Amino acid sequence: MKVFPYPRLRGTVSLRVDAARVKAPEQPREQLDSRARSVVERVVALGTAETADWETAALTVSATIPSKATEPGGPWSDVVVVAVLTDRATNARVTSRLVPDAEGGREWRGELQILRADIFDRAALTVQVVATVDDVPGRIIAEAADDWIVDVRGETPTREQSFDIKEVGFAKGPQRLRSFSDAPWIVNASGMLPTVHINTDFEGMTDVLNAEGRGPEGLVNELMVSQMAADVWIAVFHSAVGDLETEDDGTPLFPHGWQGEVLREMLPDVVPDRTLEEALREVHRRRVGATGWTELQPYIQYAAMRRAGVPRALSETVRGLDKLKREEEA
Repeated sequence: MKVFPYPRLRGTVSLRVDAARVKAPEQPREQLDSRARSVVERVVALGTAETADWETAALTVSATIPSKATEPGGPWSDVVVVAVLTDRATNARVTSRLVPDAEGGREWRGELQILRADIFDRAALTVQVVATVDDVPGRIIAEAADDWIVDVRGETPTREQSFDIKEVGFAKGPQRLRSFSDAPWIVNASGMLPTVHINTDFEGMTDVLNAEGRGPEGLVNELMVSQMAADVWIAVFHSAVGDLETEDDGTPLFPHGWQGEVLREMLPDVVPDRTLEEALREVHRRRVGATGWTELQPYIQYAAMRRAGVPRALSETVRGLDKLKREEEA
């Protein structure tokens, strides 16, 4: 819990993205339909645009703030409401002032202009209520309870990102995969999203991968996909902690995007009973130190299997195969 040395506005600040449009040079603006926005997920996916080479986007943003923000006699003055878009990957920060629909009203609205070049992948959009407090201007007295995600690449407005699956024969595929010709799959965690390369040359792999239902192949498919997901979690975890940026005093920072989200998900199981920041420092200390890194590996594997649902998938596979066996013997 943060403690502020000045009065703060009580109540909830809500944020909405009401519309989005994109613009390419010498082309008309394209208004994106409602499928590009998910109010439930709080995501706007600009990748749905048919204008593939768009350079600018405009978001219509609205916010609802507590009425006490503008009531006379409050401990603040000069209240403004600002939409703030930030991308940690590019260190970009874009702001736009909103205006009230009515004098002293709770509803504020405005438009936020975005340059495509400023956003690497996903950016966070929030609203801040700023005012002069104790004669100090520019103090944040409230901000949105839940932010939005602006996804400039995605074609589906979803908050949860998954891993990408690509089917390719390793034996005659890309040079980087030929060394793994006897492996069923390989995980690459270096991209924007982790990628699982499926080896279609591996005997029976294509049949299992395409199998559905509760037959033997379908049961094995579910188990295989969960194991792939566990491999992804492990690979991304190691990739993230292996390339952490640090402050001047050596304090590690959470990476942006998928890697940061993976660390936040797994650290409570890898280093239990610590805050996320403390757990990250402990993992970083063990990785770069002389001892302790090996002892963390079982915890990393356990955290990955839990997130990927391996125990459940294995139990269901065993029960399903046992049921099929009994049905055949009946």
